[in-house]
Amino acid sequence: MTAPSTFGLSSEARNLHWLLTNLVEEVPGIESVAVVSSDGLLLLSSDPDRNEQAKAKRTRTGPRGSAADLATIVSGIGSLTIGAARLMEFGGVKHTMVAMDEGSLFVMSISDGSLLGVHGSAECDMSVVAYHMALFVGRAGHVLTPELRSELRKSLEAESTGSPR
Repeated sequence: MTAPSTFGLSSEARNLHWLLTNLVEEVPGIESVAVVSSDGLLLLSSDPDRNEQAKAKRTRTGPRGSAADLATIVSGIGSLTIGAARLMEFGGVKHTMVAMDEGSLFVMSISDGSLLGVHGSAECDMSVVAYHMALFVGRAGHVLTPELRSELRKSLEAESTGSPR
């Protein structure tokens, strides 16, 4: 994974980037990770293909190489499951898992309404992924303030346009 530059970010933002990088590097089978705000905007991503040159070389489409695609999927699944839980009157959604033939998608709620989404390979151990996601949520949930979410959004926007933070 290519770590995004954290130059100029607050210590809280740098810590979240470190937690995300650690999650991807320490857990076998994780393809990509996205943290999405409650309003569906991408806040953090493990996507090494954010720059245009890397995107041009990519031959496969979908969330494996696109932070925006994964964020959209995570936001949609989060919205769908929250709506289902309300209709069923079962309380809040803690996590959702979608198992597919060639991989899995995990979505976990973060305390502020944000969502952590993980795209895993078919070989990943789902219980290990879920455990490490819970660790991430426990460590990140209390620091995702409105100010930090704004800082993370601006950082991603600056990164995608190539402008300084």
